Amino acid sequence: MKILQAIVRTYLETGEPVGSRTISKYTDLHLSPATIRNEMSDLEELGLIVQPHTSAGRIPSDAGYRLYVDEMLREKQLEQSERESLLLEREDRLENLLKQVVKLLAANTNYASMISTPVIRSNKIKFIQLSQVDSGHILAVIVIEGNLIRNTMIPVSEELNQQELLKLNMLLNGNLAGTAVEEINLGLIESIKQQAGEHRAIISTVIDAAAEAIRADERPQIYTSGADNIFRYPELADQSKASRIIGDFEEKRVLGSIVQETLAEQSEDGIQVYIGSEVPALTNGMENCSIVTATYELGEGMKGTIGIIGPKRMDYDRVVGVMKQIMSQLDDYYKKE
Repeated sequence: MKILQAIVRTYLETGEPVGSRTISKYTDLHLSPATIRNEMSDLEELGLIVQPHTSAGRIPSDAGYRLYVDEMLREKQLEQSERESLLLEREDRLENLLKQVVKLLAANTNYASMISTPVIRSNKIKFIQLSQVDSGHILAVIVIEGNLIRNTMIPVSEELNQQELLKLNMLLNGNLAGTAVEEINLGLIESIKQQAGEHRAIISTVIDAAAEAIRADERPQIYTSGADNIFRYPELADQSKASRIIGDFEEKRVLGSIVQETLAEQSEDGIQVYIGSEVPALTNGMENCSIVTATYELGEGMKGTIGIIGPKRMDYDRVVGVMKQIMSQLDDYYKKE
């Protein structure tokens, strides 16, 4: 198979019949020209290569091209499956890590804590992979910066063959890989659709799904812990005050506003302190609190928010120190990945 692949690739590059001496120069084969000639004879008997005329090298036959293409596609699908598996595994590990971090923050500070999943601030498409699931459906796997994956099932009226899927994958990635969603204008979309021909409806669905995938990552998940720590502090433990604070904590609308505010107004050291009336989306109850937030970064435009909620008399020095330590640990975690 390696010799066949070498013949096909060399012939595609040069357009000239390929000899055994040329193939022997492939450094990963380490075979003599004589050994390669014997293998080429076997490939010729199998009908995978042909000799256009006496004393010439060989060129691929239609059957040889077919085997080369099928093997190439199989390898690409395996690579894609492995890549998707690794990315999903990493995403699961990150989610579990964030849940551990928020519990650790609450336990170590005796305040309430929150952490948001990272959002993508640079919203570029990394790549798109279309795969046939069955005769009526195609799976579109969309990977955006930060290696976040979104899957979309696309109904089709008839099954596409491997060549058609390969063409669509090349078309999509050739035009959209590395492109931010705001750069995908009507002219670009129409150009891609025209090149897709009869499959223009599939292209339209994939582009819509890609835009939605990026928009979805602008709404982070928020994990919380330590709400019962509110009752440790007399100024917050009043039943009506505490219930309002815990209600905001559980509803997460206020926390979502805090996340957006922190990401939008990031300070030089990534730390923000909101005291009483300074709290974003202030509600009754929160005016008695202070909130310290920090922005953590995981590279490739991925940013999230850590937050500590407590009384105005919280130990700011300790809280800021814990925040910086957590930011550093999350950065180390990403680099290990």
